[in-house]
Amino acid sequence: MNNSKGEMMNKTELVEAMASGAGITKAAASKVLETFMTTVTDVLKKGDQVVIPGFGSFSTGKRSARTGRNPQTGKTIQIKASVVAKFKAGKKLKEAVQDKR
Repeated sequence: MNNSKGEMMNKTELVEAMASGAGITKAAASKVLETFMTTVTDVLKKGDQVVIPGFGSFSTGKRSARTGRNPQTGKTIQIKASVVAKFKAGKKLKEAVQDKR
């Protein structure tokens, strides 16, 4: 897969890359990925943060209530306040991405 043109890696491709890189089966890699996603989700639901030094951090943030516009009708609508998941890239990840461009 070549991401230089803005292509997207899907979950199956990610599992295959993880399995190949770690020398494990696709089933094992899939289980690891599922466990990672579940763990991050559970930590964020509790309002805590996941920090992976050099890679980045997962956290939550509050989005205030605001006025929006229905794109189909143009009618003004009220959008409720919400809690959103956030990811902030770490220094090593930022540098690696910069070096590729």
